[in-house]
Amino acid sequence: MNLLGVLEGILFVVGDEGTTLEEISRILDITKEEVKNLLLQLKESYEKEDRGLRIRYLGNAFKLTTKEEHKPYYQKFLINNQEHNGLSSSALEVLAIIAYNEPITRVEIDEMRGISSSFTLRKLIAKGLVKESGKSELPGRPNLYKVTSEFLDYFGLATKEDLPDITSILPKEEDEKSELFTSIYKEVE
Repeated sequence: MNLLGVLEGILFVVGDEGTTLEEISRILDITKEEVKNLLLQLKESYEKEDRGLRIRYLGNAFKLTTKEEHKPYYQKFLINNQEHNGLSSSALEVLAIIAYNEPITRVEIDEMRGISSSFTLRKLIAKGLVKESGKSELPGRPNLYKVTSEFLDYFGLATKEDLPDITSILPKEEDEKSELFTSIYKEVE
């Protein structure tokens, strides 16, 4: 098996979170020294001028990042595609969670959704609909996120108070109970 390719895939999959030397060593079942050698090989291949990514060691974790010198092109791409690309259902879900629960950490968003929101959150930040608004007091001091004034503009809202009342769209408790007993499905005998 090509461990260099597997390592590259792992770095891609973990996204913003990054991963540690110890975790890579455990997953690949190789020594930390072997992991360091693989990371160096991959880093060298990314340092070539014709590559758009690089490996960085940030916050005690190894991460794949884009090259800083390409940033103007990425920004141009995101700005040009903002008008043409609507928001995906996952982006709308993350926006709703943030708007109704801000300030909120990414982990809290993930817990509500039951799936990682890192990629979606990065896209929403790049589109200017979400912003970092400080640090939580939780262990590790994770970032807190809020919606921006661009979010309000995008959805035609004057203030956050103009958001629909979430309680008006939630099922009533008695509806939930009666639905349990009046199922349209019948037991097969």
